[in-house]
Amino acid sequence: NAHPSRLDFTMASSAVLFSTSLVLCLHAAPARGPSCLGRKGVVTRANHLDEPRRSPRRTRRAFGVGLASAIGLAAARRQAMAAYDIKPDLTPDSTKYDAQDTDLYEASQLLQKALNAEVVTEEERLWTEVISKYSGTDKAWTSDIVGRAYGNRGNARARQGKLQAALEDYDTSIAMCPWAVDPVLNRGVALEALGRYEEAIEAYSAVLKAQPNDPAGWNNLGNANMALGRYADAVTFYGKASQLAPEFSFAQANQALAIYATGDKNGASRKMRALLRRYPDFDDMRAALVASLWSQGLLDNAEQEWLRVADERYNDVNWLRKERRWPQPLLDDMRGFLRK
Repeated sequence: NAHPSRLDFTMASSAVLFSTSLVLCLHAAPARGPSCLGRKGVVTRANHLDEPRRSPRRTRRAFGVGLASAIGLAAARRQAMAAYDIKPDLTPDSTKYDAQDTDLYEASQLLQKALNAEVVTEEERLWTEVISKYSGTDKAWTSDIVGRAYGNRGNARARQGKLQAALEDYDTSIAMCPWAVDPVLNRGVALEALGRYEEAIEAYSAVLKAQPNDPAGWNNLGNANMALGRYADAVTFYGKASQLAPEFSFAQANQALAIYATGDKNGASRKMRALLRRYPDFDDMRAALVASLWSQGLLDNAEQEWLRVADERYNDVNWLRKERRWPQPLLDDMRGFLRK
């Protein structure tokens, strides 16, 4: 379901992007159709439409969990994981960083290079370079820069299926940047991918406690509840995301699927059609409408709509279940249509 993960943390003073979320849109982005809420232009890898976030994620300062000691960092990591206690008041004031610091300039340039990497393996390598090169420095910005690098490397690893390694990076990022919501959100996305939905819900709830108006947090909370079959709750959470970000089309699409799963097929179909009027090439909604029409015995109508679905992935029920994560009632109806 459209999962936003966060991709970018923006650092004010040096215009460095902190990529950290994996998804805001669809678990598997449609090849065509409406765009998701895209934080900062990087497909939130929650623009999951083709990947796990949302607009830029933010963060700054150098809190100073201290890189001085590996033991100290490990302890901070354990504490951070005990209960996601996000503390926005600890956000560093990046305007106080020394603008003449050549190390900061070089680190910022390297971060930007990593964000612009076109190949995920190269991106991971560059984040590792940032971590290796600056973890030993004792500057006001060390935790900020290195913490961002860990969060973004977690994103790169998650996109390659290295989920356990990604979780470890998110844990370190959370410990170093206790003011940041993005590594917590992205950790939730990775937990979802591992099927650990209750733990993902804990992460998203912490994000929303710190930032109640975060549409990605509400959308992802809907995703985790949908996976657990809590369809009515998912409808509510997707609705909140849609209210906060009307342009976030996949939150509305996810809500339509959740409504369908509650048994209100007519209400779901109306929402699907409304989205298709706005986005005629929205394959996800058109395919869902096909399943709905078939379930109502309107086979000819279903066939006509099916001819307009361009994305071949919708022929694959396994993809719909594992990647797009349609709810079971809709999956069953789509399977029936495909087997007709």
